[in-house]
Amino acid sequence: MTAPDPTPPTDTAGERPALVAPNFITEIIERDLQSGKYPRVVTRFPPDPSGYAHLGHVFASLLDFNTAQQYGGQFNLRMDDTNPELAKQEYVDAIAADLKWLGLDWGEHFYYASDYFGRYYEYAEQLVRQGDAYVDSVSAAEMSRLRGNATTPGTPSPYRDRSVEENLDLLRRMKAGEFPDGAHVLRAKIDLSSPNIKLRDPVLYRIVNKPHFRTGDQWHIYPAYDFEHPLQDAIEGVTHSMCSLEFVDNRAIYDWLMERLKFDPRPHQHEFGRRGLEYTITSKRKLRKLVQQGVVSGWDDPRMPTLRAQRRLGVTPEAMRAFAAQIGVSRTNRTVDLSVYENAVRDDLNHRAPRVMAVLEPVRLTLTNLEAGQTLSLPYWPFDVIRDSPDGLVALPGGERVTPERAVRDVPLTRELYIERDDFSADPPRGFKRLTPGGTVRLRGAGIIRADRFETDEQGRVTHIEATLLGEDAKASGVIHWVSAELALPAEFRLYDRLFRVPNPEGEHSTDDDDSAGTAEHEAEPGHAETAPVAEGFMRYLTPDSRRVLHGFVEPSVAADPADTRYQFERQGYFWRDPVDSREDALVFGRIITLKDTWARETQKAAPASAVPKKAAVRMDAAPQPEPTAAPALSAEQEAEYARLTALGVAEGDARTLARDPQLLAFLSGATTGTTFPQVASWTVNELAAPLRAGGVKIQAADLAPLAEQLAAGQVTTRVARDVLIRAAQSGEAPARIIEEEGLAGGLSPEALTQAIQEVLSGNADKVAAYRAGKTALLGFFTGQVMRATAGKADPATLSAALAAALQDEGGPTR
Repeated sequence: MTAPDPTPPTDTAGERPALVAPNFITEIIERDLQSGKYPRVVTRFPPDPSGYAHLGHVFASLLDFNTAQQYGGQFNLRMDDTNPELAKQEYVDAIAADLKWLGLDWGEHFYYASDYFGRYYEYAEQLVRQGDAYVDSVSAAEMSRLRGNATTPGTPSPYRDRSVEENLDLLRRMKAGEFPDGAHVLRAKIDLSSPNIKLRDPVLYRIVNKPHFRTGDQWHIYPAYDFEHPLQDAIEGVTHSMCSLEFVDNRAIYDWLMERLKFDPRPHQHEFGRRGLEYTITSKRKLRKLVQQGVVSGWDDPRMPTLRAQRRLGVTPEAMRAFAAQIGVSRTNRTVDLSVYENAVRDDLNHRAPRVMAVLEPVRLTLTNLEAGQTLSLPYWPFDVIRDSPDGLVALPGGERVTPERAVRDVPLTRELYIERDDFSADPPRGFKRLTPGGTVRLRGAGIIRADRFETDEQGRVTHIEATLLGEDAKASGVIHWVSAELALPAEFRLYDRLFRVPNPEGEHSTDDDDSAGTAEHEAEPGHAETAPVAEGFMRYLTPDSRRVLHGFVEPSVAADPADTRYQFERQGYFWRDPVDSREDALVFGRIITLKDTWARETQKAAPASAVPKKAAVRMDAAPQPEPTAAPALSAEQEAEYARLTALGVAEGDARTLARDPQLLAFLSGATTGTTFPQVASWTVNELAAPLRAGGVKIQAADLAPLAEQLAAGQVTTRVARDVLIRAAQSGEAPARIIEEEGLAGGLSPEALTQAIQEVLSGNADKVAAYRAGKTALLGFFTGQVMRATAGKADPATLSAALAAALQDEGGPTR
């Protein structure tokens, strides 16, 4: 049966259900509507059709759509097809279909950036006539050099002062296709000394002599994202243009264009914290590489993070929406563990999937005292799920809702059975609770059996077991599943695992070419590229055997079920028929997800900690860094510096790194020595090293002491402090000011955390009972609910310990 949707909160006016929990964006929208700034809300989601929609798009697209719905506004779906080398109709169709499946509805408001190529060009000529744009003819490398860096202002290009007439002539010839790729670009003339490097004459148009899948050979120049995106927002009447935090500096270009071209009313860009997902990559360039190199079978390979792949895997749109609702909107970047997504899938399937039996690695078992076959009537649903049903009804595979007494299926018990090979051991390890020679075990729904004899092949593998059916007149410590060897249906079972075995497969030093938040994404644009190529290192973190294929049997009751029925194969996981490869005469079942989240623990046992790349909250370094090598001994001067730093309280590892690196040491020299110094040193080494080397840090070490003091006092959490640090380094804004403006201070007192936990547990007494009965996968649900109740202010480590203690307390708030 379908899991009941949680009762949505109401908005501040109480007029309609709030699809989006209150956040800083909804506060802005409500002020804008109350002041009459806009008559209604218009939002847009602008995917780049250079690949398929992926998990990074789920949160962002639903934020755009639900926000428009909540305020009775309009939602637009826009294909940002400005890159003719990568955009394809295949990707457009797939993205639209997958977002429609997710639940988005844009009605007639489906647009392409290419719909307005002519209008963009008219605006480009207008900027040239106004003296606000010029044609530049330097190389990409020279343009990058002339822009300067965080400490050096830009230098004018020798072509910056071309006349309006010459610029118009060159621009029109670029449009006509007279020049090769990269010969010229159109740049905005803004401010080469701006501390925001984005404003140092950004590129507006570049030459790309490639046909476009919609416009053919009509165009030889294509608009850059920073030019097209704000213009199309204005043309379409978008009011609140939401994108992720890494585009905060791009907002200055957005606003500049709106002012120069005098749009009224005009849209405004609002940035929210990016939501990364561990154990996952969402760069479409990298996903294409997985497909092109045959690492996966295609964009719909169930191991891929694309929506098309998750659909084929058997994940439901309800599970995806529940996952997005758990994340929350804030102004800080966050990395979400993949287990949060997986637990949302489990919670959805637990109330949707009837239980049946399948044997994936069979061994034959004969019930020697069973003369004639029997037909058992076994329930589809265990008691705990029936108890959780709000109306006392449960769903049959076909969707019909019935009383628990009717929710049964016929299962044949015959003399010859199959059981799982791992459920019998001739030489059992200590604590083995399944079938052993002379031992007993319960067959699910059929009674207790005793193993009397077994046979093996030449390699010592068990090939046949003879057993006696004892009925209920015996004791058994374990339960195993089974199917009839005579009547079960043969099937292929595909067991999928996480595609990557480490939390951050792209590595600490990689640079995304694609916004995994999916809100304002664009791939590296052809023509004048502004970033260096990224080293490909993510392939080395692929999970071995992430797809295993087994051949076994499933109980015959599934033959009459709809093809899209999702099952829980008892003790095996959640499965459904592969919609691409499964046929009635050749069943193929893919595992949607395991029953419990044991993956992380198993991975830790299998791989040394040194094999896991360190996770970075936000990567600001554009160039790949060298692999670490054995550290050389410190010189006498470095030893002295090391001794000084450790005497000031700096950790030994951080002190050793600082002593060797003059650039980091020079930055730290501006820090105030005292109680905050060790923390500032740690941030310098662990968070700021790469951007410092790349010249991308816009704050001084002295600015970090107040932030360190707030962290030490518990006024901000570790995660908030790190996110504020990264944002301040990128923008140059004082950390204390960011915290004050966004209300991030205050943390969460122990009393407030305890109260939030008690309220969540009291409001979910049934789930607390289920957790204490063994359904430990619900821990992710409780964690998400408490984080939401505390507006994300709970410290994750403190929350985890307090929540575990409360759930173990039998005398807690559920009594």
